[in-house]
Amino acid sequence: MTRYGYFLASEDHGPKALVEQARMAEEAGFEALWISDHYHPWTGVQGHSPFVWSVIGALSREVSLPVQTAVTCPTVRTHPAVVAQAAATSALLLDGRFRLGVGSGEALNEHILGDPWPRAAVRLEMLEEAVGIIRRLLTGAEVSHRGRHYTVENARLYDVPEQPVPVDVSGFGPAAIELAGRIADGFITTMPDAEGLARFRAAGREDGREDGQEGDGGRPAFAGTKVCYGTDRDEALRTVHHRWPNMFLPGELGQVLPTPAHFEQASQLVTRERVARAGLPLGDDPEEHTKALKEFADAGFDVVYVNQIGPDLRGFFDFYRTEVLPRLTG
Repeated sequence: MTRYGYFLASEDHGPKALVEQARMAEEAGFEALWISDHYHPWTGVQGHSPFVWSVIGALSREVSLPVQTAVTCPTVRTHPAVVAQAAATSALLLDGRFRLGVGSGEALNEHILGDPWPRAAVRLEMLEEAVGIIRRLLTGAEVSHRGRHYTVENARLYDVPEQPVPVDVSGFGPAAIELAGRIADGFITTMPDAEGLARFRAAGREDGREDGQEGDGGRPAFAGTKVCYGTDRDEALRTVHHRWPNMFLPGELGQVLPTPAHFEQASQLVTRERVARAGLPLGDDPEEHTKALKEFADAGFDVVYVNQIGPDLRGFFDFYRTEVLPRLTG
């Protein structure tokens, strides 16, 4: 049965606000948390980007829900050996309720140290090597590695959880999905993509483990989406267009534009009509929200994470507690 979690948007809220939202999410009946890992927001209007690992530490003290990064890029800005240490510590603080979600990243966050931004095929190659390093370090063994992209010398994590941290991989195109199918413990995306999920499951995991449903030893599938709850549908549409126009940019722009200013420039091409056609749940019709989320369940996803766009967080959580989650889980 599909479960429903809340998606904490680090680009749109400061650290204390994210922790408060996590508390409200648990009280409202959400069963898990996603949290984005960004150095920059997409646009200046969003205006935030707290350090995700500090926020996860705070979450471990405030809520009892499982937490997953969606997603961390362990290839350019942060070396995979450092990501492995952060993941191990997070898993210990959360008593095993942590999953590391990784992906090939965006120039927006990863170019900040002056490193070149590789083409997509190279980014996937780097991700595969990084995941291998992370997995070895998470065993607690001493690791030395000299690969095409990374060097690790005599590294050992002394605080690791008893059970390995699951490493889930995001995928949006065929090459990324097939890589996820080979190396991931679970699949991450932001669309009700039944075809992509089938491709992931068919790719054949390198360690020979069979696929299955979450909790039965197989590989779960996770998806996230955004909504805008509000009592005025037109105002909800304006809010989405104002705060998150970057979601509607085509092609690879989301991966290659380097700064929030560039996203703001490109987003001027996104019209309000384009946002309206996207089918994002807007307003306070519980059936509209329920239908959109059921698309993910029907596509075979195990956990679906919802993010509220806009300021009325308390109204959103009350609405989902009383009107939407009962329809989804009843």
